Amino acid sequence: MAQTFGTPFIGREDELARLTGVLERAAAGDPRAVLLAGDAGVGKTRTLTEAAAHAASTGMTVLTGHCVDLGDVGLPYLPFTEILGAAAADERLAPAFTAHPAVDRLIGTASGTGVTPDPGGRLQLFEGIAGLLADLADLTPLLLVLEDLHWADQSSRDLLRFLLSRGVLQRPSPGGPPRRLAVFASYRADDLHRRHPLRPLLAELIRLPAVDRLELRPMADADVARLVRALRTGPVSDGTVRRIVDRAEGNAFYAEELLAALPGDDTPDSPGVPGGLGSLADVLLIRIEQLSETAQQVLRTAAVAGRSVGHDLLRDAVQLPEEELESALREAVGRQLLLPGDDATYSFRHALTREAVYADLLPGERVRLHGLFARLLAEEGRSATSAAERAHHSRESHDLADALAASLEAADHAQLVGAPAEELRHLETALELWAVVDAAARPESHDTVTLTLRASAAAARAGEPHRAVQLTRSALARAGADTDSELAARVRYTLAGNLIRIDSLNDAFTYSSEALALIPAEPPSYTWVWAAATHVMAARQVGREEDAERVARQALDIAERLRLGDAQADLIISLVGMEAHNRRTAPGRDRLRRARELARTAGNLPVEMRALFNLAIGCYESGALDECLAWVGDGLDRARRAGLLSSPYALELRYLESLVLYTLGRWDECARAAAEDAELLPSAGGFATGPALYVALARGELDAATTGARALLDRPFDWMATLVASVVLTDAAALRGDAEEAVRRMNASVEALTDASVSERPDVVVRLAALTLAAVADAAEESRLSGDATAAKRCAETAADLLELARSTAARGEDGTEQGPEGLAWLARAEAEGVRAATGPDVDVWDRAVTAFDYGDPYELARCRRRLAEALLTADRREEAAEQAHAARDTAVRLGAVPLRDAVDALVRRGRLADTPAPGDRIAALTARESDVLRLLGRGRTNRQIGEELFISGKTASVHVSNILAKLGAASRTEAVAIAYREGLIEPETTAST
Repeated sequence: MAQTFGTPFIGREDELARLTGVLERAAAGDPRAVLLAGDAGVGKTRTLTEAAAHAASTGMTVLTGHCVDLGDVGLPYLPFTEILGAAAADERLAPAFTAHPAVDRLIGTASGTGVTPDPGGRLQLFEGIAGLLADLADLTPLLLVLEDLHWADQSSRDLLRFLLSRGVLQRPSPGGPPRRLAVFASYRADDLHRRHPLRPLLAELIRLPAVDRLELRPMADADVARLVRALRTGPVSDGTVRRIVDRAEGNAFYAEELLAALPGDDTPDSPGVPGGLGSLADVLLIRIEQLSETAQQVLRTAAVAGRSVGHDLLRDAVQLPEEELESALREAVGRQLLLPGDDATYSFRHALTREAVYADLLPGERVRLHGLFARLLAEEGRSATSAAERAHHSRESHDLADALAASLEAADHAQLVGAPAEELRHLETALELWAVVDAAARPESHDTVTLTLRASAAAARAGEPHRAVQLTRSALARAGADTDSELAARVRYTLAGNLIRIDSLNDAFTYSSEALALIPAEPPSYTWVWAAATHVMAARQVGREEDAERVARQALDIAERLRLGDAQADLIISLVGMEAHNRRTAPGRDRLRRARELARTAGNLPVEMRALFNLAIGCYESGALDECLAWVGDGLDRARRAGLLSSPYALELRYLESLVLYTLGRWDECARAAAEDAELLPSAGGFATGPALYVALARGELDAATTGARALLDRPFDWMATLVASVVLTDAAALRGDAEEAVRRMNASVEALTDASVSERPDVVVRLAALTLAAVADAAEESRLSGDATAAKRCAETAADLLELARSTAARGEDGTEQGPEGLAWLARAEAEGVRAATGPDVDVWDRAVTAFDYGDPYELARCRRRLAEALLTADRREEAAEQAHAARDTAVRLGAVPLRDAVDALVRRGRLADTPAPGDRIAALTARESDVLRLLGRGRTNRQIGEELFISGKTASVHVSNILAKLGAASRTEAVAIAYREGLIEPETTAST
C-alpha cells in the first residue's frame, strides 16, 4: 500500500483485530476473504492500510488494485491488472508467470485491431490468474487488496466471483501445500442503490463459507474527539472539538478536513469551525484554496486525469517547469491532499477530494483539460488500457472523431482480454458516434453493419440475449442491397441464433432459411457451415425434421473437410437429437461426449455448454438422475468459471439441477438453492428456480406457490416460465378440489405451450393432463356418492377427453421419440386417474402407476401409493392397503408434504388401518338415531333438512353428525358417506336420479 499516515489509528481497533485474525489464519494456510463496507470517508482505506502494514510486518506480500470512476468508460480488469503488474515487477514472484502465459493478455499485450474472437479465452484467463495466484501463495504468504469495488467494471466483478467462489479460496487437495492467501476488498455502502451491479455479486459472495463481511459504521463521538485532538499539533478548544464532532457525524475524513480548515490558532475566543459550509465539498475547497495558485493548478489538472495519475503524464499536462511542478506537488503532498506512489504516480488521498476539485472546475476549463489528456494519451507508447481513458477524455472535450477511434481501440482491447460487457459498451458508443462524425473522419477499416454485428455478439456473450436480438436486427436494417452476400448471410444466421434463444422460433427459421439461400454450399466456407448449423436448430424447432437432417449431414461433411471442430460438435449435437440413438441412450451420450471434447478443444464454450446440457437432460430423460446431477455440476462449474452463469444453457442447467433435486426428494436443497439464486438471476431466468414452487405447493404453501407462479406469467412470455407456472397452478387447483379451474388452467397452458413450440404438443402436457384428471376423478367420486348421476357422467366424459389428450401426446412426443421413465410414469398416473373418474379406484392401474414412479420420484410415488391404498381398501385387501398407506405417510413426513400426510392420515382413520385390524372387525356401533341421520346424509341432506325429517332441531342433528364422523374416522360428511357405503352401513338409492 503506497499510502502512509502519521496520525494515531483511533476507533477501529476491533475491526483491525478481525482483519489481522484473518491474516493469521491465511498465513497458516486457511485462505480467507473479507468484504469491507462503509460510507465514503468512514475510514475504509485507513483500516486496510493498517491491516496491510501488519501483513507486511509479518512477512506477507501485499498487492493492491484500485477501481476507478471514469463515468461510462470501462477499464476491464483494472484492479487485477495493477495487482499482476506489481507481482510481475517483484523479482521473487516474476518466475511464476512463465507457467501461466494466459495472464500476459492483461499485463503484456498491446491493443491492436483485427483481434480474433476467442470464446474460450475468458475461461483460460480466469483459470490462468487463479493458478498464478495459487503459485504466488506457494512462494510467499499473500494479501490482495482491492479498493472501491463499487466502481469495478463487470469483467472485474466476474473475475472476483470466480476467484472467491471457485478459485483461490478453495482449499488445496489433501497432501498439497497450504494456500497462504487473504483477499480484502472495500466498497462504498452508501453508493449501492437498489439496481447497482455490485449488489448481486455481494449477495452471492457473502454466502461463501470463506468470505466474511465487515462493516465500518460511523465512529463513536468519543473516538472522533480523540482523533481530532490527536491530529492537532497545538491545543484545540473543547468547544471546537464539540462542533467538529457534531458536524462530522462519525465520519473520520470529514472530521480531519474540518480540523484542517481551522485558522492557525484555536482558542476559546477564536472563530472555530468555519460557518456556512453546506457539505464536505465546501470544507475541502476551503482547504484547497489555502494552497498556492500553482499547487491548485496541479490539483485541478490531476482531478481531470482521475483518482491517480502518472508523473510524466501530469508533467506533460500542466506544462510547468520541473522545479515548479515538484514544488507544487510537495505542497499538495505535505497537506495530505495527494499521496505519492512507488510507481511514479500521484493519487488523491481520498476520492472525495478529487470529486470536489473536479466539480469546481469551470466548464471551459474542464473541456480544455480533457482535450489535453486525450491528445497526450494518443501519443505513441501509452498503455493499451489508455484507449478507454482516451475515449472518455475525447468525449468530454467534444472531439467526437477521436472518441470514435479510441472507442474502437478500447473495444478491441476489451475483446482481447475477454471483457464482453466492456466491449459492448465501447461498441455501442462507437455506433452512436458514427452517426455524428463526418464520413471523412471515420475509420476506413470499419463499417456499421460489421460493428453492429460484433456488438450483438458481445451482448450475447455478456448474457443479454434481447439486446443481442435488437442489435442484430439493427445490423440487418443497416445492410443494404449492395452488402456482400457472405456478410448478409452472417447477419441473418446470427439473428436466427439470437431469436432461438428468446423463443422466437418462426422468425428464426425464416432468417436461417434466408441465410442459406444467400450463399452456396460449394466451394466450402466457414460462413455456409455456421449458417447451416443454425438452420438445423431452427428447422428442428419448427418441426422440419427432414430438412434439418439433410442440411446437418451435408454441413457435417463440409465441417470435417474444413476441420472446424466446434461446428462439427454443434452439428453432432443436433444430429443426435434426430437419430434413434438419441441423448437418452448410451451410444447417443457417447457421441455427445465427443462433441463436448471437440468444442472444448476448439475453445467454443457456448457449444460446449450445449453439449453438457444435452448430456444432462439425456440422463434425466432416461431416469439416470444421479448421473444427470454430475453433468449439471460439470456444466455449471464451466459456466461459473467463465462468468457465464446467466447464459442460456447455464440457466437451463440451473433449472435442471433444481428439478432433479425436487424429483429426488432433496427438497431442502432445492428450496435453499432457489433462495440463493433469487437475487442473482436475470429477470428472464426466473424459471430456473421454478421447481422450488413445486416444493412449496407440495408442502401446503398454496398461496406462496401460486403467487410465485403468477409472477412468472406476468413477465414477457417465456416458454420455460410458462411451463413451470402451468404445473403449479394446475396442481394447486387440483389440491383445492376445484376441477373446473384445473381444466381451465390446463387448457390455457396447453394452448400457450403448443403455440409457442410450433411443433407437436410438448411432453409436459401428459403431466398436466394427469394432474387435471386427479381433480376430475375427485369430482366424479363425490358426484357418485351424492347420487348425482348426471354430474358423474359429465366428469367421466371430461376424464375420457383428458386421457385421450395424454395418450396422444405421449404417443407422438415433442421430438418424435418414445417417452422416457418420467413420461411413462405420468401416463400411467393419467390412466389410473381416468379409471377412477369413470368407475372408481382400481388396484391394477394404480399398481402400474406405483411401479412406474419407482424410477426415482419419491413424492409422486407416495401420491400413487395413497391412491393404491384406497383401491386395495375398496377391494377389502386391508393388510396390503395398510402397507401402502404407511409407506406413503413415511415419505410425506420425510419430505414435509403436509397435505399428502393429512390425506393419508384420513385414509388410515377411515379404513382403521393404523393397527391393521383383522377382517371382521367393524366400525364402532351407531345408535339407531345416528343410523337414521347417516341414511339422510347419504341422500345429501343438510343439518336443517335432517332435523325437519326426524323432528329434531338442526343443532341436535349437527351433534349427531359430529358423532358419526368421529365413529367412522371421517374428516368430512362426504367421506363419512363413502365409508358407510363401503362398510354396508347404508345402501345406495335404487330410484333413478332426476
